[in-house]
Amino acid sequence: MKINTDYIKAYITDFVFRLRDIRFAGQVLFVIIVLLISWSGVKAINMNYNLQKQIATAKQENLIQTLQNNNLKLQNEYYSSNQYLELQARLNFGLADPGEQEILVPKSVALYYAPKINLASNQPKKVIEPTFQKDVQSWVNFFLHRN
Repeated sequence: MKINTDYIKAYITDFVFRLRDIRFAGQVLFVIIVLLISWSGVKAINMNYNLQKQIATAKQENLIQTLQNNNLKLQNEYYSSNQYLELQARLNFGLADPGEQEILVPKSVALYYAPKINLASNQPKKVIEPTFQKDVQSWVNFFLHRN
């Protein structure tokens, strides 16, 4: 397959001769300027979009960190409360308030009244898939004629 170079040469020379006309050269220059301005505008919009995403991510991370800090403050308050200290004294040291009596229940009696748990049945836990993953899988099944 041979490329017609004469046609291309003629087109280029015609274009160069038309550039001598000030109106045509002005139009070409105007189109070039419009394209450059449009391109810089698109780049600015894209950069603003990326910066907005970064700002949103930083705000979310900041909110998460604030919530974690508040959670830790609440835990510290609980650990320094009298309720926690009393509970730990009862569990770890066997201490009780004055006038309280400790009742020891035999293990067989305690297990008789406890709810029955079937440990032999190893039922797999149902995995919850995201909605979009279910939708994609449904479309794949549809196109591949699966049930």
